Amino acid sequence: MNSETPHLSTRVVMGSIVSVWVIYFTLATIRGELSGFGLEWEMLWRRSVVVLVGIAMTSVMWLVLRLFDRRSIGVKIAVAAVIATPASLVIAQVNQWMFEPVQAQIEKRIGAERGIAIRRDESGNLLVDVPRAPIDNDVSQAETAEPESVLIAPAPTLMDQWRMTFDIALGRYFLLLAWAALYIAIQARAQALAAEREGERFRTAAKAAELRSLRYQVNPHFLFNTLNSLSALVMTGKAEQAEQMIQTISRFYRHSLAEDSTGDVTLADEIDLQEHYLEIEAVRFPERLRVRVDLPSALANYKVPGMILQPLVENSVKYGVSASSRPVTVSIAAREEYGRLVVTVCDDGPGMPAGHSGGFGIGLANVRDRLEARFGNEATVTSGPALQGYETELRLPMVKHG
Repeated sequence: MNSETPHLSTRVVMGSIVSVWVIYFTLATIRGELSGFGLEWEMLWRRSVVVLVGIAMTSVMWLVLRLFDRRSIGVKIAVAAVIATPASLVIAQVNQWMFEPVQAQIEKRIGAERGIAIRRDESGNLLVDVPRAPIDNDVSQAETAEPESVLIAPAPTLMDQWRMTFDIALGRYFLLLAWAALYIAIQARAQALAAEREGERFRTAAKAAELRSLRYQVNPHFLFNTLNSLSALVMTGKAEQAEQMIQTISRFYRHSLAEDSTGDVTLADEIDLQEHYLEIEAVRFPERLRVRVDLPSALANYKVPGMILQPLVENSVKYGVSASSRPVTVSIAAREEYGRLVVTVCDDGPGMPAGHSGGFGIGLANVRDRLEARFGNEATVTSGPALQGYETELRLPMVKHG
């Protein structure tokens, strides 16, 4: 398995960062509208500055977090919790700077709405100016006297300022942690998909190796039979027939080895290859071997595993033609039935000898295993005696590409 952890693309990460801060901006704006403070445009551009700083600080968080992409989730969470602290303090401090002038405007607006003068003195104390009460019911004196300033709230101390900054930072801290959790989740999903792709690649490679092994199992079996046939021709002095068989074997192998050992071939090519093989055997059995092929043109381009019919045709020659003293017809036919490609190989010879293993010898077992490796449970093999001779039927999915 590939030990490397995939890094998320910058586009995906920046998309997540911007999305989180846009949601914050939207909710904060709605809350501001519901509060009824007014100053909408003043608040909007200042809030936009805070959001831009938030995006910048979250991007810095990402640059640090990506250094730990290959570490465990626990480590990533711990790192996010640590680096979110200074980042949230920076955002809170900018928030304080941006909205401090607005606070004074809000205080004046509240005073105007209530008919009182609210102001801050040079020390930062919040005062309200109220008319002085008349002395000895002297109303004229009260009207000309200076308003009395009443302290509403003392100027915030340094500790008060830090406390307010911390309160704001706490909200931004959890916002940053929420983004970090989103980042870790997206990356975990990317890792899971990468692992799945890697696993699929290994499964494909294993399946290809299995198909290749099964395909290569056919070649020695076929070569053994043809060499036996060639040896018989040489020993009986049939040099001309032996030379003809050698040339036909050469053409057969050029054809069969040209294909990918794990790939599919068209049904037309597969049947053509078997006709080449039967030409080889016809040199040995010129009077006994008859061939019949029934391939509808509509089915010619459907795909089958290469050389999948070879063991079946060999069995027909071995147990049908070779074991009989009369002419025997080997038939290869294809048809479509209930959405399946049905291919049959049969002969009208004497059939399998008594005591044979029910049709699944080495050759037929190879066919069964190859179809199972290629199609799983979607393909079946049925083999057994027919009305005359022996028949094997393959039912395969209708595949035109792949």
